[in-house]
Amino acid sequence: MSDTRRSSQLVVLGGGPGGYPAAFLAADLGMDVTLVDAKPNPGGICLFEGCIPSKTLLHVAKLLNELDDAKKMGLTFQPPALDLDQLRRFKNGVVEKLTGGLGSLKTKRKVDFVRGRGTLESAHTLAVERQDGQREVIEFQQMIVATGSSPARLPFIDYDSPHVWDSTAALELREIPPRLLVIGGGYIGMELGTVYAALGSQVTVVESLGSIIAAADPDLVAYVLSTARKRFHEVLINTKVTEVVQKPDGMHVKLLGVDLAEPNRVFDKILVSVGRRPNSRDIGLEQTAIEIDANGFIQTDQQRRTAEPHIFAIGDVAGEPMLAHKASYEGRVAAEALAGKPTAYDPKCIPAVVFTDPELAWVGLTETEVRNRNIPFKIAAFPWSAAGRATSLDRNDGLTKMIVDPNSELILGVGIVGVGAGELIAEGSLAIEMGCTITDLRMTVHAHPTLSETVMESAEVYHGHSAHYMPRK
Repeated sequence: MSDTRRSSQLVVLGGGPGGYPAAFLAADLGMDVTLVDAKPNPGGICLFEGCIPSKTLLHVAKLLNELDDAKKMGLTFQPPALDLDQLRRFKNGVVEKLTGGLGSLKTKRKVDFVRGRGTLESAHTLAVERQDGQREVIEFQQMIVATGSSPARLPFIDYDSPHVWDSTAALELREIPPRLLVIGGGYIGMELGTVYAALGSQVTVVESLGSIIAAADPDLVAYVLSTARKRFHEVLINTKVTEVVQKPDGMHVKLLGVDLAEPNRVFDKILVSVGRRPNSRDIGLEQTAIEIDANGFIQTDQQRRTAEPHIFAIGDVAGEPMLAHKASYEGRVAAEALAGKPTAYDPKCIPAVVFTDPELAWVGLTETEVRNRNIPFKIAAFPWSAAGRATSLDRNDGLTKMIVDPNSELILGVGIVGVGAGELIAEGSLAIEMGCTITDLRMTVHAHPTLSETVMESAEVYHGHSAHYMPRK
């Protein structure tokens, strides 16, 4: 059977949170666009197997934890019963609603969607092994590579075992294992650990570094760690998994760590969450002049143009931070550049959010970064123990923290841990992007009583007066 051949002005390879916004904007700008992805609709890993299903399950975890917390407020409920099939249907329904909506939008925008796996045969030709078994060759004038990333793997673990999960498998919600080992205390491991602990698993997290969520400042992480130690069976830092052996009674694991009394453990399932790697291999880049670095990231300029001037790369495959919202931003930049508009990827900051309980969010420079880079700074922090709204929620486990240039008073970074930190961090992002000073935030009237007041209150701490908090001298 001969290949089907056709041409397209722009091919977008990958339909995730970088690829589909780029394709949609390019179509809005009048370009002939073909979007290639293995999923049935745009959305990519984020919508189908990542951000959206995980946050859906984290919301369920939050409800379960709140039921338990309500006892101290005088509210007692019957022990909640888990209908795992219904929960799985609800999660899948959320995914189908969002991805189905994107499918409708791509049709309205007249984006040609090809379901299949694409491989470059040359700098102007893409071969697609379509889902229907047909092979299609697309000749293109321009391309955006948005192939995303995949879970990283450990060499000594048998991933063919049904008792070993990656994040994708964990989100399928096949079962609630009595004993779950999570290898990796980053944002994926801590989020999924939160889900399964709330659903009834005895969760042990093992992290080789000296802290969970190592990218964030220790004083913020401390709140997350404190809650995790209460809700998880164990959180072991400075600890490595050195051996995994499957036996009839479970997965036998050998640990190596500081002051570890018992190195041998047995688990029913193991979730490996040790980071992600860019999907830059096996897509035919060697047939082009495109360059990748030692970590597998495609090298680009400020417009996300590669060494092939007509090919752009965005999202996880194009470098850190590997975040959906960064990919979407890059997608818009690439589409505008292809349309001949003056544009560049130049955000002052990219926010990061970990949807644990409490949530942890930061934007701009962290305290660790300014110390390591010898940047002059001053810290202003407001503990939520002094926040009226946090107290009314019985959620004083929070902190809002500003990192400020003492000379210009410009805000260098913001960190927030607490309920809804992922929503609250947007104010910090806007402040840094617009070049606000700490005085600007102090003089901005915030509604009372709200958690957002803690941003204003931390600015007041910086200026030496807060009505609700007196820092220690």
